[in-house]
Amino acid sequence: MAAHRKPRQRSLGGPTARTAATLALAGAATATGFDGTAHAEPQLTPAQVKATVDTLYQQAEAATEKYDGAKEQADTAQRRLNALHDETARKQQKLNSARDALGSFASAQYRDGGFAPAWQLALSSDPDQYLEDAALAERAGERQAATVSQVREQLREIEQLRGAMRVQLTSLRARQVELRRQKTAITGKLDEARRLLARLTPQQRTEITGDGAAPGRASRSATDAREALARAGSAAAPDTRAAAALAYAYAKLGSPYVWGATGPNAFDCSGLVQAAYRSAGISLPRTTYAQINAGRRVSRAELQPGDLVFFYSGVSHVGIYVGGGQMIHAPNPSAPVRLAPIDQMPFAGATRVA
Repeated sequence: MAAHRKPRQRSLGGPTARTAATLALAGAATATGFDGTAHAEPQLTPAQVKATVDTLYQQAEAATEKYDGAKEQADTAQRRLNALHDETARKQQKLNSARDALGSFASAQYRDGGFAPAWQLALSSDPDQYLEDAALAERAGERQAATVSQVREQLREIEQLRGAMRVQLTSLRARQVELRRQKTAITGKLDEARRLLARLTPQQRTEITGDGAAPGRASRSATDAREALARAGSAAAPDTRAAAALAYAYAKLGSPYVWGATGPNAFDCSGLVQAAYRSAGISLPRTTYAQINAGRRVSRAELQPGDLVFFYSGVSHVGIYVGGGQMIHAPNPSAPVRLAPIDQMPFAGATRVA
């Protein structure tokens, strides 16, 4: 009887081993996705956690910009809907008044309309007065005919307004659906980032965020920031409005990052930029995608304090350049408004709005 031998297993080495390890790590990472079906948590190093959290924050910020854009459109649709509603109410009130006037006239005609005009003239005790009254009645009849025409026109206008209101309501509801979708995407990314950071020690979290201050507290004071910029050789803003925007941004150092926020106490990245320039009398669009086209494009070599600097291929992050290779920006929920080098993220372009 032949002996049964267990097949010999080949050992993994070199590229084969590295490929297997990579696939195993990828599988573990997939198992911890947002669907909540993970069976085991991969033991990630702090560096791996940082890389993953950075990606999650970037994805959340891209979703935040889409949320901000959808909210802006929803707010516009709501304002238009309110204006249409008010205009419809005003026209309806005028229509009701015209209808009441026509009703009163019809009632009077009913009460006085028992005799033909020739008989009324014959029986009148004062024919001259009757003829004068008849002329007035004829002119009144012409005015009533004009009122009827106006009522018909008002009815058409009101129906058109109601059609426009239906269109705006449909638009508003679509924007609201988009808002909920983007909010779900944002909170999912942020929750996953918080879960990963919670597995680290406080010291490791500090190293990852690059700041020892707790969220909502200043990473450094405005005075320290100005001193750091002076040491870096930063120049003053060449435009008074840019200088005013920078002064606002300096005053907000340490303010917490909150997605969708435009101040005065919390900001997301484009919200900080919009608020800073609003304080200087310049109205900027709400999102990074629109802000990059709000002024004159400048190259990295041409940067001046006050210029807007944008990052990532999708233009999903923005800061305000302060000189010396530094910017003020609202980074992400793990860090407050702070100074940072513009080399920290992939540079996508710059715009001068002042």
